[in-house]
Amino acid sequence: QVQLAESGGGSVQAGGSLRLSCAASGLTDSSNYIAWFRQAPGKEREGVAVMNTRAGIPKYADSVKGRFTISTDNAKNTVYLQMDSLEPEDTAMYSCAADSFARFLFGGRWDEPEKYRYWGQGTQVTVSS
Repeated sequence: QVQLAESGGGSVQAGGSLRLSCAASGLTDSSNYIAWFRQAPGKEREGVAVMNTRAGIPKYADSVKGRFTISTDNAKNTVYLQMDSLEPEDTAMYSCAADSFARFLFGGRWDEPEKYRYWGQGTQVTVSS
């Protein structure tokens, strides 16, 4: 059974930083996409960043490039999202999602939430101006 557990959300002022963690268990494939999504009230869910856990290659949404960094500690089966220079527009519920990289080989983008079968419960990030 796959389980994803997020932690690290909170409230911060604009310009501040937060680090989110996503601890994954039960993933059986050696190569997976573990992604961070966010959803603000009244808005669609948005892909923020993804890590290919085998290749170690990250991808980012344009809105967070240069400010957010995704990384992985494979020994701990944990993916981190370091968020710097936070803006009020970053306020959202952040969730991690995971699935086998093989599901993306024949179509579909990493930032399509419907491609992921496994989701965490989410952690709230609030950025005040």
